[in-house]
Amino acid sequence: MRICLDTNAFSALTKGNPRVKAVVEEADEVILPAIVFGELMFGFLNGSRFSENEKLLSRFLEEGGVALQPVTRDIAERYGYVKAALKKNGTPIPENDIWIAATALETGSRLVTYDSDFAHVGGLVVISP
Repeated sequence: MRICLDTNAFSALTKGNPRVKAVVEEADEVILPAIVFGELMFGFLNGSRFSENEKLLSRFLEEGGVALQPVTRDIAERYGYVKAALKKNGTPIPENDIWIAATALETGSRLVTYDSDFAHVGGLVVISP
């Protein structure tokens, strides 16, 4: 199983959440979208433990089966389709969440998140531990 971590799922994982940890351990591959990486860096820069958090993230990305997923042309195209569908359905979600959803969809991943906004994205498989 391939999973894609949302920002809140990564935060829960680093805080020792056993449910998120179990999902991550069961996964064959863990994808961290570049957008999530950016959100995490923003949070780290605005917190009081930047060095500690940055090292934690770096160690996580060095683990086997974990990959940082850049925005590719295919992901950008998928973003356009997702955003258009959300607009048509009158169910907008935050911009970064559209990018994260597009990444999960394009990579064939299940999205691990605590954010209910993703329920509006057609075809997206969400795991809410």
